Amino acid sequence: MSSIPTVYLVGAGPGHPGLLTLRAVECLKQADLVLYDKLVSPLILDHAPPNAEKICVATIAPHHDERVVPIHEAMLAAARAGRRVVRLKGGDPLVFGRGAEEAEVLHAAGIPFEIVPGVTAALGAGAYAGISLTHRACASAVAFVTGHENPHKPESILDWNALAHFPGTLVIYMGMSRLDRIVASLVAAGKDPQTPAAAVHCATLGQQRTITATLSELPRRARDEGVTAPALLFIGQVVALRESLAWFERRPLFGKRVLVTRPPRQAGALVERLLDLGAVPYVLPTVEIRDPADWSPVDQAMGALQKYDWLVFTSANGVHAFLNRLDALGLDLRALGHIHIAAIGPKTAEALRDYRLTPDLVPARFQSEDLAAALLTRMQPGQRVLLARADRGRDVLREQLGSRCTVEQIAVYSQVDTVESDDEVMDALRRGEIEFVTLTSANIARSLLERLDPTCLRRIAAGEIKLITISAVTTSEVEKLGYRVTAEATNATMEGVVEAIMKSI
Repeated sequence: MSSIPTVYLVGAGPGHPGLLTLRAVECLKQADLVLYDKLVSPLILDHAPPNAEKICVATIAPHHDERVVPIHEAMLAAARAGRRVVRLKGGDPLVFGRGAEEAEVLHAAGIPFEIVPGVTAALGAGAYAGISLTHRACASAVAFVTGHENPHKPESILDWNALAHFPGTLVIYMGMSRLDRIVASLVAAGKDPQTPAAAVHCATLGQQRTITATLSELPRRARDEGVTAPALLFIGQVVALRESLAWFERRPLFGKRVLVTRPPRQAGALVERLLDLGAVPYVLPTVEIRDPADWSPVDQAMGALQKYDWLVFTSANGVHAFLNRLDALGLDLRALGHIHIAAIGPKTAEALRDYRLTPDLVPARFQSEDLAAALLTRMQPGQRVLLARADRGRDVLREQLGSRCTVEQIAVYSQVDTVESDDEVMDALRRGEIEFVTLTSANIARSLLERLDPTCLRRIAAGEIKLITISAVTTSEVEKLGYRVTAEATNATMEGVVEAIMKSI
């Protein structure tokens, strides 16, 4: 058995991170090095371990041909050093992806490899643009054609006469820069210039744009609409069916650019929901969740759990941090057998259920005031409450419960303002490309608004960037800082935030 790890040549799909295969996720989760194509979604890279090295191959050399050899060398060197390599390629590795060339290099070097197929761009673009590649009434075949052949070949090996008379759908990859020439070649070879045609830009993402025209009119229409690469061309009668088959571009948030400001480990659910609704999510964490600087107060409380009557959680983060620490101390759920448990809302309750714990109390509204009021109706005077929370935040629970019982607060996790800035996201904010900013806690709101530059803040003040908050508490923090909230969630949940965005359109 070889001591050299397998190199994985993995298809990343057409763009939407939800179209990644399960096998691709498995490979990414064990990667030490990810060499990825420029068009691969950053959200896909989140499947790799945090400490994995991630290199965009576009940074290796400015031109594609110049980076081929360095990519090969990087794969070989990493594999020989015992590192697990994922070569992450847009679409499918073996459909105009040079995957075969890279596999040949690995084979010649004696390095084991595995090819993981992906959803190729034609399948993704067709499905998301409402263009069926085949149809019993008008297309019994489909041909994938490259519009960008190897420039070093002495002549084209494409048979334009055969393609012009192909009895089905033509899908042309990488053809936007040669669109006039491609159309001229097909028409000159006998293709009906009135054939329905389409160009799909940034397929499967909220940035997707689809234009349709007759074949002869497509180049002019693409110029007029400013449609450029990356895009695929579809030529055939199936394009005429798009009006009844298109679905993605009708999603309620299609094309809306939304900034998610939650910590990385918590942003995923909101990002996925926005993607499903057709939005273009950006992620800019403004706070980071860390272990507390000193575990001793937590450990002391856990060593005396028998003296508490209620254990109260105000976030899913608190649940995970508390129960992970309980395990680290060699304790288990039996230590909580006598304690009543309260959760501030459904997500916190869901986190408890992940550990096979069902909360005894969840208030109807998901705020500290409502949790305190609900607890006061259930508690007996003199009972002892352990409040597991972050190291900063409001003291509402302790203040309101303290009149009837003894409350002890422990910081089971720390919230730290994030200091790093994402240039791409910041530039999008400055240009006004991001329309909505979601603020899911008062700390997140303060951290973001205090770090934005004057250009971004002016756009917020002018209402060009709309602030969407999760609760009245978050809204109050935003207003304290001098800004207006466009919409506030009716329910303090991620779904409530999404509904607030939709109502404000």
